[in-house]
Amino acid sequence: MRTPLIAANFKMNKTVTEAINYFNEFKKLTADVKDVEIVVATPNILLYPLVNIVKGTNINLSAENVHWADNGAFTGETSAVTLKNMGVNYTVLGHSERRQMFCETNETVNKRLHNALKNGVKVIFCIGETLSEREENKTIQKVTSQITEGLKDITIEMMKDIAIAYEPIWAIGTGVTASSQQAQEVHAEIRKILNSLFNEEVAQSTRVLYGGSVKPANVKELMAQDDIDGALVGGASLKPESFIQIVKFK
Repeated sequence: MRTPLIAANFKMNKTVTEAINYFNEFKKLTADVKDVEIVVATPNILLYPLVNIVKGTNINLSAENVHWADNGAFTGETSAVTLKNMGVNYTVLGHSERRQMFCETNETVNKRLHNALKNGVKVIFCIGETLSEREENKTIQKVTSQITEGLKDITIEMMKDIAIAYEPIWAIGTGVTASSQQAQEVHAEIRKILNSLFNEEVAQSTRVLYGGSVKPANVKELMAQDDIDGALVGGASLKPESFIQIVKFK
């Protein structure tokens, strides 16, 4: 059985005060949550004041990105060494906004992924196709290349600390959600790709999340699919009362 993982991605939202207020409220709402792993990714600058707030709770903090080097002349970047030292256990990597707006590639995502895992930071590894790629029936081709190149030189043991988030780019922040059937079809293909790269055990044990306009209204149907193990939630995670409904999808 794969433990469901529900993750929030704040993106570039919330001030320090707003984030503190959010977590003080949200941790009360999650106190009775069992059998679901909760991860909240915030802008890296907000993480430090939040570490003490979530200590002793069932909430895991996540960065939204890390660099591929432990340290050095990389102005504006964040080190996985620093994150782990701070008590942050997760990072999101390869998000489509990072790929599209900041020129990240499968190669650079792979380098970041290796460094995060080396330093004990778990990864939510994002993949997904554009609308034109879907319309041209290139979805599987796109996610295959992203997975194959993004997981280059990753071992079976390392896969235990990676969750894959399938986020069709055409559904991110648009209000348009892939149908549960569309999402399930791609998730099933992702498992086939993992089986070919690793083995059946990795394919069946790796958690594959869906992301793209997940809301309280559609999360239950999505989570009912055989190969959907969780969600990476954007806009609907910005209010505690909304996000907790997704966390408590059961």
